[in-house]
Amino acid sequence: MLIVNPATGETLADVPATERQAIASACGRARAAQVTWAARGLADRTAILRRFRALVVERGEALAHTLTLEVGKPIAQARRELVGVLPRIDFFLEQAPAALADEIVAADDAMEERIAHEPLGVVANVSAWNYPWFVGANVFVPALLTGNAVLYKPSEFATLTGIAIAELLHEAGVPDDVFQAVIGGATAGAALLEEPVDAVCFTGSLATGRKVAAAVGSRFGRLQLELGGKDPAYVCDDVSPAAAAAVAEGAFYNAGQSCCAVERVYVHERVWAPFVDAFVATVRGYVVGDPLDERTDVGPLTRRELALATLEEQVADATARGARILTGGARLDRAGWFFAPTVLVDVDDSMRVMRDETFGPLIGIAAVSSDEEAVARMNDTAYGLTAAVYTPDRARAERVLARLDVGSAYWNCCDRVSPRLPWTGRRGSGLGVTLSRAGIEAFLRPKAWHLRPA
Repeated sequence: MLIVNPATGETLADVPATERQAIASACGRARAAQVTWAARGLADRTAILRRFRALVVERGEALAHTLTLEVGKPIAQARRELVGVLPRIDFFLEQAPAALADEIVAADDAMEERIAHEPLGVVANVSAWNYPWFVGANVFVPALLTGNAVLYKPSEFATLTGIAIAELLHEAGVPDDVFQAVIGGATAGAALLEEPVDAVCFTGSLATGRKVAAAVGSRFGRLQLELGGKDPAYVCDDVSPAAAAAVAEGAFYNAGQSCCAVERVYVHERVWAPFVDAFVATVRGYVVGDPLDERTDVGPLTRRELALATLEEQVADATARGARILTGGARLDRAGWFFAPTVLVDVDDSMRVMRDETFGPLIGIAAVSSDEEAVARMNDTAYGLTAAVYTPDRARAERVLARLDVGSAYWNCCDRVSPRLPWTGRRGSGLGVTLSRAGIEAFLRPKAWHLRPA
């Protein structure tokens, strides 16, 4: 399996994919090893994951370099991902004892009622390429801490990072059979889903998420799907044009390849012109280029033709229906998979750019006349991941956000994730939860104890 640098088209490595028989063998070994791993106790598992954290810090620059080479993320953003994963690990380490503790809910001389929390068993973690450290650690760190074994399939577009994660975990002390990397693309992923795992955690597109749900749903195991989004931001009529820079960053950070990237912007008509002017000026100021260059803001797309074709189709559809391009609009004539940061106006909600997930450096901006219109248009989507409202009026923002069917609500911020808060989607954005205490408990199952003295 060839690993290609999306900034140059050059081959970085040729890595063998895991064969079907080897995947079945890995699942069997994981099943056997999980029992011993759970029996080692939380203190032992915590010490190992602390060593893993220390190794991430120690090797951070090399890990960031690898991430940039294989996914095209600008090096400064790759470093931020490596630094940003540390508070998530810390949160899981701090909260795991409480999540695992037994709860005595009633007790007297006649009966004690207790709830224990046991690991699920073997967790299949089918991870993502856009934030492989964030998305992967959201699953494998709490899964390992709570006593599960993990079969980890990194995205084929982040293979080298996935291998590095496995190597660091093993070096830290996680037994080889407790955490195993499954390497490959869709074929390897499908083979992994055929195995009798106890949980499947998938991050990816809505279309693939439906296939995953169909493949494993009848087995009644734990299913967690972190899928797509078409996340809106609403700019109220009391907002300064200075807010345009923050909204633009939410749309174009990581070349727009973020699950919670801003993908639609609704601007109150009273501030439309100055806001759009400031937004376009910000986007035109982005440096597009070599992701290893410290000055680069926007790097290449990771998935080559699929992503580039999606952007071209959305631009063509929108302009055919009357949208105007204010900047960008096409691939860049250079090596690698680059698309110019693009801003469209005169868009309506029938256009693909306002309905289908974009996952690239392309945004549509529409005018609205009221908060009521903004709410209706923001809710007019198959997805329900995040939504943002920009206004100095907190009460106004909370009124709008309370009416939006999303898992995360942002006031004067966007494209933000906290380990202390649940990360969850609604409708086409998935099911289940990562992060927060709930994201640890997702890898545990309760057992009810009824204890009567003789």
